[in-house]
Amino acid sequence: MNTRVKSLQELVQDLPPEARSEVRDFVEFLLAKQEHRAKKVLRQEWAGALHDYREQYTSLELERQAMAWRGE
Repeated sequence: MNTRVKSLQELVQDLPPEARSEVRDFVEFLLAKQEHRAKKVLRQEWAGALHDYREQYTSLELERQAMAWRGE
């Protein structure tokens, strides 16, 4: 009995061409999905940007004013 584990490349090579195409499509989908997730990282470049307004507004007023500045 052969207990050797085949590599992913070997397994894919054993597939018929149309199935290899499906594997390729799925791998490309997974890579795109991973890239999309990586872009969703929350950037906090804005942190502290409204510091100068803390004496002028309450936190709720500041939130509303920030929304107004963003056009929301």
